[in-house]
Amino acid sequence: MHRDSSLSGADAEQLARDYLQQQGLKFLAKNFRTPRGEIDLIMRDNAYLVFVEVRFRQSSDFGSAEESITQQKCRRLTAAALAYMQSQKLTNKLSARFDAVAISPPPVKSATGFSINWIKNILQ
Repeated sequence: MHRDSSLSGADAEQLARDYLQQQGLKFLAKNFRTPRGEIDLIMRDNAYLVFVEVRFRQSSDFGSAEESITQQKCRRLTAAALAYMQSQKLTNKLSARFDAVAISPPPVKSATGFSINWIKNILQ
């Protein structure tokens, strides 16, 4: 749980990065952009190159962070990941995995902090 009452998008990405590093992943890059899409975080998990979509909600009034991961977003993430792997000449060297980190407010209004939900293999 994060103890701040509000986060910016950049803060949410940093929170996700810190969380994943605590879980043993190695940070490689952030905010990789192509004309076809963007990748929030690129991490390494042993033999996997992990492309991470960070989804953040200040409130659940319009759905959860997890619910905001659309098919269109997944297509853009896939296209950007392929561009990254090609640019780094990694297409035949590592397997790719697509994860999401959903950061949401606590379920109880009086609670403080944000909850983090790491979802592995969102494109299975």
